[in-house]
Amino acid sequence: MRIALQVLSACLLASAMSAGWANGGGGMSMPATPPPTPRERTPQQKAQDAYNDGVHDVKKADKAQAAATQATDAGKKDKAAHEAQDRYAEALAKFQQATQLDPTLHEAWNYVGYANRKLGHYDEALAAYAKALTIKPGYADALEYRGEAYLGLNRIPDAQQAYLDLYAGNRALAGKLLTAMKNWVADQRAKPAGGNAANLDDLDKWIQERAQIAGQTAALTRAGTAASWR
Repeated sequence: MRIALQVLSACLLASAMSAGWANGGGGMSMPATPPPTPRERTPQQKAQDAYNDGVHDVKKADKAQAAATQATDAGKKDKAAHEAQDRYAEALAKFQQATQLDPTLHEAWNYVGYANRKLGHYDEALAAYAKALTIKPGYADALEYRGEAYLGLNRIPDAQQAYLDLYAGNRALAGKLLTAMKNWVADQRAKPAGGNAANLDDLDKWIQERAQIAGQTAALTRAGTAASWR
């Protein structure tokens, strides 16, 4: 009988303790641990985020611009062209934000120039390229983009010099600029006024000469490389 009473008392005590815990009672409850405070992102990290967002917009803008160039339907061409301009404007705002957060981010300055150039703001583009090249002298991407901006301003000697500067250090981007120059000549010839025919002929001849030199140099380089393997 005594044992039965002891067992009954123990059960009642355990039940009471369980009820106490269920009701939030009990003196042994552990205090809740506050969540960790998120670490504040640095201006440089925020600048990188803005830059990456801008590059994303530029890719969409370039795609829309290509669609506008290829479209044969006037309505589709106009719609794609407007989309491209809107995307370039959005990208420009993000690149400008990136340069405000981190003025040393030369890639962002380069894309400030790129977006401005695509929007037809050539003087602003040149200023941005100059800033990128001040931060990183000889930055090949900025040299190539600046060469295309010179074309937009009809500054042909400057565009030619940009090609020569690139050719000495980055043949791939030099070739890209030379292609842009070929396209520029074709666009000028297609205009109603036709541009200055004599100047266009001179530039076209110069482009062909440079392309021939580049081809010969590339062939010699390949031959030299092949010889070194034997």
